Amino acid sequence: MMRHLLSKAAMVLAVFSFFSCGEEKFRVEGNITGAKDSVLYFENMGLQGPVTVDSVKLDADGSFAFEDKRPEAPDFYRLRIAGQIINVSVDSTETIKVKAEYNTMPTGYEIEGSSECLRIKELTQMQIALQNRALGLEYNTGLSRGQRIDSLEKMLYEYKNIVKSEYIFKDPKAASSYFALFQTLGNYLIFNPQADVNDTRVFAAVATCWDTYYPDALRTGNLHNIAVEALKNERIISSQNSNTIDPAKVTTTGLIDIQLPDNKGNIRSLTELKGKVVLLDFHLFAMKESPKRILMLRELYNKYHDRGLEFYQVSLDPDEHFWKQQTSALPWISVRDADGAQSSRLRVYNISNIPEFFIIDRGNNLVKRSLQIKDLDAEIQALL
Repeated sequence: MMRHLLSKAAMVLAVFSFFSCGEEKFRVEGNITGAKDSVLYFENMGLQGPVTVDSVKLDADGSFAFEDKRPEAPDFYRLRIAGQIINVSVDSTETIKVKAEYNTMPTGYEIEGSSECLRIKELTQMQIALQNRALGLEYNTGLSRGQRIDSLEKMLYEYKNIVKSEYIFKDPKAASSYFALFQTLGNYLIFNPQADVNDTRVFAAVATCWDTYYPDALRTGNLHNIAVEALKNERIISSQNSNTIDPAKVTTTGLIDIQLPDNKGNIRSLTELKGKVVLLDFHLFAMKESPKRILMLRELYNKYHDRGLEFYQVSLDPDEHFWKQQTSALPWISVRDADGAQSSRLRVYNISNIPEFFIIDRGNNLVKRSLQIKDLDAEIQALL
């Protein structure tokens, strides 16, 4: 009887072991020297602040190893001893290796196993250098207050341009791009969408990508709300300055809006199509493949328009007259972005190649982009 019970217990343990081993995990390991008997904390940097995942009291060699369940979308963690911090990002079952010396932890560490962690290290080093330069300005008594402010603004402008061009716009969906948005100088956000229209565009670019690639992540929802609220405030301010838009008509939706003149001279808004399934299409009529592609789009439009499908097609053609000729007989909404290849809308929607298209549901929520769609006809049918 005892042997029978032990056999059952062994089976139960084996089942638990099987499921435990089957859970996908990531690992962060390494050594932090010069911190014997200190407690190293491994913390998840959630939207509500740091939460301790695990901790260890370090020996003389400073070795550590932490594991946790792989996140569904890029997430952020930190290694912390007192006020010394190393930031890491995780988005797979990777193993990240860290080596550091306690006194130089924030900037002098080595990291392997994650290109995103390397980019976060670079951003952290740049941020600390910016803070040191700002402190140097504050204590420079040879400059007037106005000169110090001017110098600080120039430093911030240069810093933001580098981060935008070398990090954020290169890959808006990356964890390092999200990390860059929330860097601070003292107690102030370096990229502040409530204070700078250009910063709103940066937030919107990352938000649009995360909406597409990580639609169910909590960070995506939070980022989306920040971007949309900033755009809403921008429109209200613009309305107050120009008296051309009624602030009561500014709504918070699941979409970054586009407002452009159509081929009849009327301003058409993407969000005005709420209630319809929308194909948002970025097109260039001057390209060789355009006629064939327009024929394909016509078939799709004719098939589903009566059931609630609408097209919002954005042309990037530089020749306005040519564009009007090409679109005069098209049945859908045709607008033109006069900025062409330099359009900020291409950055906002993370577009590097033309043509490109997105599907938007009846609630004005961006659902998918072309790379995620295997059967466009089936995807549209499912939303109608």
